[in-house]
Amino acid sequence: MKSGILALLFLILISGCALKHKNTVVPAIVPQSQRTPQIKYLRPNNIIGEVEPIYILPMKSAFLARVDTGATTSSVDAKDVKYFERDGEPWVSFKIVNTTSGEEHQFEKRVIKKIKIKRAEQRENRAKVMLDVKFGAQKMNVEFTLAEREKFEYQALIGRNILTGRYIVDTSLSNTLK
Repeated sequence: MKSGILALLFLILISGCALKHKNTVVPAIVPQSQRTPQIKYLRPNNIIGEVEPIYILPMKSAFLARVDTGATTSSVDAKDVKYFERDGEPWVSFKIVNTTSGEEHQFEKRVIKKIKIKRAEQRENRAKVMLDVKFGAQKMNVEFTLAEREKFEYQALIGRNILTGRYIVDTSLSNTLK
């Protein structure tokens, strides 16, 4: 029995010494060559910037377009807009000219609706038409209003009708789409 108590005291003494050494921290110097590696974050494909390229099909060159989450419908700069009637329905002919590449294309589209746009000092009537576009990897047929945008920096404006359910906008980015 005495030997059992002695063995127990011996174990307690040894474990106390082990704990004492375990808590002792020895400082070390990390060499310069062992720096923390840089972490690279991958951006999801559906996060776009404030300015992105868009193709108005069948045109071959892209337009830089302003992304506007406050605009309901997208718009494009249209020249020589002329209204006419075809089979009893309203139609419009117009030309789109890419001011960067010089490419131009003449369109004839059925007018879906005529809308009134309120600007700071004026009201404007615009035709709303369906256009085939390529935005990023997606091709879609979406509504555009035909606007006079020559006073603006960008020839097209991307509204919520293209963005909703497809893209998240990060205004610190630009030109993320190919």
